[in-house]
Order: sequence, then C-alpha cells, then structure tokens
Amino acid sequence: MKTEKRYLVPNDYMADPAVHVFDGKLYIYPSHDWESGIAENDNGDHFNMKDYHVYSTDDVMNGEIIDHGVVLSTEDIPWAGRQLWDCDVAFKNGKYYMYFPLKDQNDIFRIGVAVSDKPYGPFVPEANPMKGSYSIDPAVLDDGNGTFYMYFGGLWGGQLQRYRNNKALESAVLPEGEEDALPARVVRLSEDMMEFAEEPRPVIILDENGKPLTAGDTDRRFFEASWVHKYNGKYYFSYSTGDTHLLCYAIGDNPYGPFTYQGVILTPVVGWTTHHAIVEFKGKWYLFHHDCVPSEGKTWLRSLKVCELQYDADGRIITIEGIDKR
Repeated sequence: MKTEKRYLVPNDYMADPAVHVFDGKLYIYPSHDWESGIAENDNGDHFNMKDYHVYSTDDVMNGEIIDHGVVLSTEDIPWAGRQLWDCDVAFKNGKYYMYFPLKDQNDIFRIGVAVSDKPYGPFVPEANPMKGSYSIDPAVLDDGNGTFYMYFGGLWGGQLQRYRNNKALESAVLPEGEEDALPARVVRLSEDMMEFAEEPRPVIILDENGKPLTAGDTDRRFFEASWVHKYNGKYYFSYSTGDTHLLCYAIGDNPYGPFTYQGVILTPVVGWTTHHAIVEFKGKWYLFHHDCVPSEGKTWLRSLKVCELQYDADGRIITIEGIDKR
C-alpha cells in the first residue's frame, strides 16, 4: 500500500519511536541520533545516543509537533556507561515510567527506569537498573486491567545472544539454520512498575504449521524492536527482522503468546532497518517509524516519520511500502 508519510522532526535526527496517547494528546518518545564520529560496525557502536527528547501533538498528519526538550541524558544516570537506545513510557497511578536500555560501565546492556509526574518529563532515573534485566528495546503493554508487560531483546549489538533462560553465557551463541530462532522476551512488571514481577519468558512466533520460526528464516524471525498493540481483542506482536530490513507481525490470544506469524507491515526503507510503534489516535491507526532519506542513507542519522496504517476485513495489516515508488 502506498500512503502519505510525514517527517515529524525535520530539523533533528530522531528514531526508534515509542508512541502513546496520554490525556488526549499523542506523545512520541524517540531515540536521539547525532554525529558522534564512531565508525559503523555490527555491534552498533555508531548508534551512540546520549539523551531523549519528548514530542507531542494534537494532529498526527498536519498539526504542530511540540518539542519538550531533553528529558533524560546519560549524565543523569548513576550507573551509566554509554548508548541510550530505544525507550518506552507507561502510565500508572499518576506517574509516568520511562524504561530505557543503556550499557553499564562494563559495556553490558541493562534496562533502567526513570519516573516523572508528567508525560513530557523530565524523568528522574533510579540509582540502579532493573534487577535481572538485560538486552535492549523495552516496549510496555498496558493490558487495560492494571497489568503491564514488558517486551524486550535484540540480536547482535543488542546482546540477546549472550543469554539463555535469563542467565548470562560464558560466550554468546547465535542459533543457525534449522535451529529455533532466538526469541524476544516478555515479563510482567511489578505493582510499583519498578522491577520484574517474574522471570522473563520467551516470545514464541509460530509459522503457518504451528512450529516455531527457525534461525535461518531471516525474513520472518525476530531480530529486535518489539511492539505490542491490541486490535479486536487480539494481541499483535510486531518486530524488526534486522538484517533483512522488514517490519513483521504475529497475532496471539494473550500477552505471553505464542504468536502466529501473519506478514509484513513495512517493506525495507532507506537505511539499515527501522523501529516502529503502532497506535490508534482519534479513530485512525498510525505506523510511526524512521528512515535515512534526509541524511542520504547514513544509518546512524535517522529521521522520524509517520503514516496511516490500515487493516483488512480479517484484521490483517495491509503492507506499506517503505520506499515510495515513483
């Protein structure tokens, strides 16, 4: 599907959007790319983000995009090493909780929490990361009944391959070929939103025959960038395939899965890959994502964009073209 797209922050490089509606306004929580001069590599060292901004709007496709400024930076975080990657924000009991991945001083990704009284921050970080947390790309689902679930994980630079059964390995192991793909993780959050309430579980994605996707199925298997939304009572788990540059999705009946693969949301964009958020606002559904058109293909300088997302009569997402064909 070809659809109108809008760049939301044309004067700066923003990526990895998490998007939510709070108090009738739409809030965007992106990563903040900048030119740090670090060479590209498979560990993602060139994605050397160091702070977060928050944006809000009343009108996704045409309205003013308000920049609320820097709301959290690495120097604010007591345990900080480097690289503030893809965050998310949840609201409960009058507080807003920002969950962020950050390398500690041993260069190990952990997930931290910062708290604010307002959706646009500033956010005050806790002194330590969440116990038992690891890897990247936290995305939080408010299940509507006071229960919140975090989805997280990412391969390669995201370090997920360094863990099995929530324990660190002596050395990283990436499955290959017909081995089961390495899944994302899901965990219920504690009542106070500050810790995991249980051991994280694997997010299993099944193929059309009910079998888990394999590591060699790189056009469909999970790589990074989890997001979950609900539509017509179903849970839609969406994610990036990373090195094959697709946004895909799978559908399940509960927050833990399993989820059955359905198809492609977004075909490859200009740039290495894309993160995203899917949200309903004022009766329409939107796909927030990014590409590298404004930076002429520099994968570490990404630009935030949005387009409308549509479902067919069966609840399947209609595929969107990442690069508009002229």
